[in-house]
Amino acid sequence: MIILSPPMTAPPHRSPASSSTADLFAAACGHARRTAVLGSVESLLGWDEQTMLPRAGGPHRADQATAMAAVVHGLRTDPTQAERLAALAASPMATRGTPQERAALRLLKHDADKQSRLPVRLVEELARAAVEAQQAWVEARASSTWSALRPHLVRMFALKREQAACQRPDLDPYDALLDDYEPGARWQRLAEQFAPLRAAVVDLVGECGTAIRRPDESILTERLYPVESQRDFVREVAGRIGFDFGRGRLDTTEHPFCTTLGPDDCRITTRWNERSLPTALFGVLHEAGHGLYEQGLSREWYGLPPGEAASLGIHESQSRLWENLVGRSRPFWEWCFPLARKAFPAALDDVDVDRFREALLAVRPSFIRVEADEVTYNLHVLLRFDLERAVVHGDLAVDDLPAAWNDRFERDFGMRPPDDAHGVLQDIHWSAGLIGYFPTYTLGNLFAAQLMEAARRAVPDFDDQMAAGRFVDLLEWLRREVHAFGRTLESEPLVERATGGCVSGDWLVRSLRDRYGPAYGL
Repeated sequence: MIILSPPMTAPPHRSPASSSTADLFAAACGHARRTAVLGSVESLLGWDEQTMLPRAGGPHRADQATAMAAVVHGLRTDPTQAERLAALAASPMATRGTPQERAALRLLKHDADKQSRLPVRLVEELARAAVEAQQAWVEARASSTWSALRPHLVRMFALKREQAACQRPDLDPYDALLDDYEPGARWQRLAEQFAPLRAAVVDLVGECGTAIRRPDESILTERLYPVESQRDFVREVAGRIGFDFGRGRLDTTEHPFCTTLGPDDCRITTRWNERSLPTALFGVLHEAGHGLYEQGLSREWYGLPPGEAASLGIHESQSRLWENLVGRSRPFWEWCFPLARKAFPAALDDVDVDRFREALLAVRPSFIRVEADEVTYNLHVLLRFDLERAVVHGDLAVDDLPAAWNDRFERDFGMRPPDDAHGVLQDIHWSAGLIGYFPTYTLGNLFAAQLMEAARRAVPDFDDQMAAGRFVDLLEWLRREVHAFGRTLESEPLVERATGGCVSGDWLVRSLRDRYGPAYGL
């Protein structure tokens, strides 16, 4: 999960232009960077809330978040900046500037126009509601008490509908919310893309469930992995794949996330379970994947579209690529398993690399999304995509979410959640106001599989490098083909440029079958 959030005095990559146009562009860039710096203070408050904030500090944090949201909104809707952007949009730079300049102008104006449609009162209400709802979510989840969160979600969905109507009145309300996370995406097209994937996943889950051969996952779930040893192990793994701890840090939280507070300050988090090594390990690989993307974005374009992530779908492609396509592969464990045995000798003394790696390929329907295996994971996401869309469209009442969740889960997984903590209360997204975020997880999986196949073609001796613990060439390919473009391309054009083919779920289905089929004798 990625949570959204020193300024330079002159824009980089200046193209030949009149001095007045260049000065105007420099002023617009300076304003955008100052806004980004204050936005990073908002992100710092959010990071602290999820990692360090005392329980009683919630009400004051809501006051702080509300005040900061109003200040940042004021900068985003500043009339002088709007005048600069309008003048630049009519200048030669808008058509003859560098690709980065043209994208910066177009997207800064697009963003400012969207923000200008939001009244400050609504911005403040959303900021306060998110803090209060997230604090309530922690308590509700711990006690499995839906009634404690219900009024907060009623308020949040109402506010988000209002946001959609203000921000993009030309769009379906769910599309207006989705557009914040996946620019240009529309729910009907996503539903069409996801339908064949869901059918293929259901088939594969069924085949794995009836297979005679099965991985022995007890290695990972019934042995002791001391938390202190896990801390050292996961830091070593994250550092080896390229996460720069000189520009980032790892902390503990209830719901893992990554947030960036500046070009040299990326925070990743995880949670720990001494009876389950994958909980922290894959959580850190996932969040470090987000972090590698953030650390790979252009520092000189910080605060401007060429230095920002393309979308959350692309962000998820980076985290899922490192978590699953690297982290569950045989070559990765040829390198990593000796480190694991050294870190956890009592748990792994009688295990070899093949048995361990197969244990990571166990397909077992479970209630909790963040602990789901790679095959069933998208079923969790599509459930949430359908339910939140129904609420936004008015086809499902917030009061009916628990029952609708349990009914859908039983249809998809053949199990019914025993309580709401294992069902509708497990995710922080709705309480945080991240409505429209969920489908980006499955998009990320689609993009990741296609990007990984292209990287394999481009990087010589791909598996040999990974087996030797060398990930530099893979990371450099991602830096060059994905990270370097920032937000100048939308998701699908970016993936198609990097891979040479149209975006398709076929790559993901093939990847899942190729990797999981042999573990089940399929």
